[in-house]
Amino acid sequence: MSSADEVLDIVDEDDEVVGQCPRGEAYARGLRHRCVFVWVRDAEGRVFVHRRTPTKLVFPSLYDMFVGGVVGAGESYDEAALREAEEELGVSGLPRPEYLFKFLYDDGAGRTWWSAVYEVRCDLPVRPQAEEVAWHDFVAEAEIERRLAAWEWVPDGLAAYERLKAHRAVGGPRSRR
Repeated sequence: MSSADEVLDIVDEDDEVVGQCPRGEAYARGLRHRCVFVWVRDAEGRVFVHRRTPTKLVFPSLYDMFVGGVVGAGESYDEAALREAEEELGVSGLPRPEYLFKFLYDDGAGRTWWSAVYEVRCDLPVRPQAEEVAWHDFVAEAEIERRLAAWEWVPDGLAAYERLKAHRAVGGPRSRR
């Protein structure tokens, strides 16, 4: 099964399931679905940063400071966060990612999804999926800040990063909506 055939829950503005359809159709029709973003740090506090492959359905060849992806039909955000982190990092036995917050991403051009943001520490050697990740490294957050204007980043990841910084600034409660 290709990623375009993966079945997703379609949700409304309150994140309630209103239907299901294949990912490719959800993207083509601009249907709201669910995604997870996982901020991965190593033992030294550096952040996993990668460039997506040119074959990705959404935002090909752009840089990202989160791992993650879509939440499958019937899957919880928590389950998807662990699954996606392990898949993209190429590891197993990762600790359960910690839920931080959720927000609605909407670019105004037909790309909209509920986005749950998590954080996890990965002390395991990573072996990212070649079909997902063209380049990767663990980098200091200060380096990410320096690269914000120089690299082309996925827009939903940038939105999640800005919210993550704001969340930290206010001591961010870990509430679920």
